Amino acid sequence: MPYEKSSPSSPEAQSSSPVQDNLKALASLFPSVVRDGQVDVDALRQLCGEAVVKEDELFGLNWRGKAEARRAALTPSLGTLRPCKEESKDWDTTQNLYIEGDNLEVLKLLRKSYGGKVKMIYIDPPYNTGKEFVYPDDYQNGIENYKKLTGQEGKYAANVETSGRYHTTWLNMMYPRLILARDLLSEDGVIFISIDENEMVNLQKLCREIFGEQNYAGEIVWKNSSKNDEDYISIQHEYIVAYVKSKDSNIGDWTEKKEGTDEIFKAFEGFRRKHGNDWQAIHKDALHWYKQFPESNPISNSKHYSWMDERGVYFPDNISGPNFGQYVYNVTHPTTGKICKAPASGWRFPETTMQERIAAGLVHFGIDETTVPNNKTYLKDTLYQSIASVKYKDGRVASKKLAALLGANIFNNPKDKGIIQGLISSCAKAEEAIILDFFSGSATTAHAVMKLNAEDGENRRFIMVQLPESCEEKSEAYKAGYKNICEIGKERIRRAGEKVKEEAGLAGQHLDIGFRVYKLDSSNVKVWNPQAEDLATAVNNYAEHLVGGRTEDDFLTEIMLKSGIDLVEEVEERKIAGHRVQSLGYGQYYACMAADLANDAEEVALGIAAWHEEDCAFAGGEQQDTCTVFVSDRAFASNDAAKMNFVAILEQHGICNIKAL
Repeated sequence: MPYEKSSPSSPEAQSSSPVQDNLKALASLFPSVVRDGQVDVDALRQLCGEAVVKEDELFGLNWRGKAEARRAALTPSLGTLRPCKEESKDWDTTQNLYIEGDNLEVLKLLRKSYGGKVKMIYIDPPYNTGKEFVYPDDYQNGIENYKKLTGQEGKYAANVETSGRYHTTWLNMMYPRLILARDLLSEDGVIFISIDENEMVNLQKLCREIFGEQNYAGEIVWKNSSKNDEDYISIQHEYIVAYVKSKDSNIGDWTEKKEGTDEIFKAFEGFRRKHGNDWQAIHKDALHWYKQFPESNPISNSKHYSWMDERGVYFPDNISGPNFGQYVYNVTHPTTGKICKAPASGWRFPETTMQERIAAGLVHFGIDETTVPNNKTYLKDTLYQSIASVKYKDGRVASKKLAALLGANIFNNPKDKGIIQGLISSCAKAEEAIILDFFSGSATTAHAVMKLNAEDGENRRFIMVQLPESCEEKSEAYKAGYKNICEIGKERIRRAGEKVKEEAGLAGQHLDIGFRVYKLDSSNVKVWNPQAEDLATAVNNYAEHLVGGRTEDDFLTEIMLKSGIDLVEEVEERKIAGHRVQSLGYGQYYACMAADLANDAEEVALGIAAWHEEDCAFAGGEQQDTCTVFVSDRAFASNDAAKMNFVAILEQHGICNIKAL
């Protein structure tokens, strides 16, 4: 019988299992070592030969709780995400997600739908300063632990330096989350992690183990401060560590636009309006303009671009030959008519090429012949460079901009939107690339995605994940009406999106500035929890196996998550016999989560079959064998005849997969 009822142990009641995926991968490489779903370790050792050594002989980072932390990443989640339309924006059209919940559980739930699909991950995890909150390493029950974290059941505590397990607790928090993060990355994906000196060394060791030392892409030193408050060395920077999923696959163009260039172009436009074609006057103004910027400002890195002609801003570059004396000839100054001073090593180009460049205006001459001519290198031709390993950006700038956007200084030390935008622009150029941030904070990453989409016209999507950590009652955020960090993040996305769209004008008409809100909760399917002292009560409680108070949308979301369907998959809805029926994936899935179908089972089944025939005709009949229909088992109210009739009708029309929640 194709009718399959879900239980807490079935795939529809839990997230995907990394263990099963690992076993399949191992079996594909070494079929002889996996038998009946079990690994023959001795056979694997023989195949690997002398490459297999004892664990205590391997180089790496070990700490108390590592094995349990690894198991936590491999244990499926029994939770779900519940849609919250009232806190969302543009629910029906947006492709973006904002998820409230413990990111360990959320990453597990996202794995089946988004595994191998995320182009870039940026995270700014707790830096473990002894003051900030760090998730406790309690993996007994992810959902119960989440409720403690959010104050629903008990309270959490900060990981203080006097705890005795200062680094251990942080490592146990990060390890399973990074394991899951790697699973979500596409083969050409990249992860960027902000960190400071407290855990930099440990983070590198974690990433080398999880992503592979060969996939290390580098680290960025971000000078974001000028403080002088340490006894020995004043730390004025932090780091952004980068790893790719696979260097074999990641062969994209990792380039970024030079910082400060937009300001330079704007300044020269003003000089040109002021002086026309008086290039010497423009040069004089440019030199004066550059002097106002300190060496730490990105504009100072381009101050040699101080000249301009009809083609644009340029700097006089060396035109001497690479081979001493290869090209030696006379060059006449265009104004004085005299022979110009030549470079000691001769010219870079043959004489005919040189004359062509002079005629095209691509050679810069001094005031007279006493100055060696130079090659013109235009800023517009050198706008992009490999990602720089050092960035200068005052950390206070981001705080001021966020305070201006939200109307109050309600979030401390937000990340700089420009820095993240640059990373996304460098590594996630593809249209509809998914950008994930599972320590979302004030949602800087979402802001950066929307701003970048407005600038280059792409349709990148963002997924933000954040624990709804409560704001302290004495904080400015609480006084401004924000109860937790998630409320701050969502409000920032709303305001930032509107501002970005307004600034984009006509080009921003179709910009996606919305987001769907989902919140972590226990599964809609009750967990069987027998009580020996009162088994009869336990049985009666489980007679209704679905959690009360849940909606049809709750049920549909859990089905989508645990069937591997994108949460923003287009859903078409119809009323059949008065019941709400939904189609996903253009005929690949149908769902009717009504509470009572017994009296209308035949009509609903025929309606779904007819709808499926329409979808198959549109798709050329390709989806006939893969169609799945989801229903609620309680809908048949123990009416087996109605249930069998429902299944039989669907089978007659070629739909053989019916799953009941």
